[in-house]
Amino acid sequence: MEKIPLTRAGFDKLDAELKHLKSVERPEIIAAISEARAHGDLSENAEYHSAKEKQSFIEGRIKELESIISLAEVIDTAKLSGPIKFGAVVKLVDEDTDEERTYQIVGEYEADIENGRLNVRSPLARALIGKVQGDSVEVRTPGGEKSYEILGVSYA
Repeated sequence: MEKIPLTRAGFDKLDAELKHLKSVERPEIIAAISEARAHGDLSENAEYHSAKEKQSFIEGRIKELESIISLAEVIDTAKLSGPIKFGAVVKLVDEDTDEERTYQIVGEYEADIENGRLNVRSPLARALIGKVQGDSVEVRTPGGEKSYEILGVSYA
């Protein structure tokens, strides 16, 4: 199986979610199912069916998180430097609009574009890999060609 790259923060977040699901959510849903069963006829018991559906979701998410964590390769970004690579925090300026943005290049399971966490497999991240401060990159996006200048690169 292929290793899944994660930053330390991304790994810790997934691990915390897994622990929460196992220690809080799972026991709560088991109790809810027991309570719903006590109400009688299960075929017409909406509470029971809702609880079973939620249990199915929780168990599926637990399996998914366990799989991700077992394949995780935690990369210590504080020890990195040089050209842009996984874990880099990159400050860009859109050469057309002069809009500045800052992204950290992370693995797909911790990517969150709204919070500046860019999937390493995205077109923009792939275009940035190997570049340095001062370089310009051309990226083909669903909205058309975009040009960015790299204003800064750091590793947290």
